[in-house]
Amino acid sequence: MKIENTKAQMRKGVLEFCILSVLKDGEAYTSDILETLKDAKMLVVEGTIYPLLTRLKNAGLLSYRWEESTGGPPRKYYSLTDKGKLFLTELNSTWNELQQAVNIVTSEKNTK
Repeated sequence: MKIENTKAQMRKGVLEFCILSVLKDGEAYTSDILETLKDAKMLVVEGTIYPLLTRLKNAGLLSYRWEESTGGPPRKYYSLTDKGKLFLTELNSTWNELQQAVNIVTSEKNTK
């Protein structure tokens, strides 16, 4: 079993949560989302994020607006919907519970 495959699966599992978290403070352009994720060492490529943004939008968690750009095509800015904000709150709660559980299970006092 290759560690890189497991690490990639772990990152994929939290990517939606991270994207929604990036948008919690306001709208963002796709390249801004990608840069924030890359700065946090979440290795994501454009080919991964665009389908994910579309899926989140189709689920009613995101909305977007077009803005004209002086240097090229119009830009699509994403933001959380009310449903997306509620979903993010629930994910935060689940993440905290999961993090606590993993910390308990992986702590040295529980290793035999």
